[in-house]
Amino acid sequence: MRFTPNPLKAAVLAGLASATGLAALTAAPAAADHHMEKEAGTIVDIAKSTGMHDTLVQAVVAADLAETLSGPGPITVFAPVDEAFAALPEGTVPMLLKPENKGMLQAVLTYHAVPGKVTSADLMNLIRQGGGSATIETVQGGTLTAMPMGDDIVITDARGRQTKVVKANVEASNGVVHVTDGVFLPG
Repeated sequence: MRFTPNPLKAAVLAGLASATGLAALTAAPAAADHHMEKEAGTIVDIAKSTGMHDTLVQAVVAADLAETLSGPGPITVFAPVDEAFAALPEGTVPMLLKPENKGMLQAVLTYHAVPGKVTSADLMNLIRQGGGSATIETVQGGTLTAMPMGDDIVITDARGRQTKVVKANVEASNGVVHVTDGVFLPG
């Protein structure tokens, strides 16, 4: 089974014109748990409330995606923490936030979003069905590969960069959030 685009992708793109079931992931560091247990609100509301997704929220607003990510969904977002953005090469985030780079920023952010609600159980089923890895298509149109690595699940982006899911299944009113320790970059 492979996740493929649905009408949400078309709506997101028109508007343009974020896992695992492993127990180890639910034992995220205390900082990652701060405010993440709240289930009242959209994906954007949750990101705003954590205190560890400020850069992501700033980028979502700069890319004019806040309304889309607050819409009815469902959508799954792999949400990098602030430290993940800080680990990018110096100057990357300020460059992406410039108005003239809005299209590039939108591409990076929609590469973190998957149409539909993909829980950790769904992802684990896909990994099993895929013989140890799962390919998922993003709203941006690219793909991500999920696979277990020790007690963790690692998501590999188009550039071969590996990012760990540090907290899975944060429920939102319009989907689900999986917190990551890295930023995905499209090919």
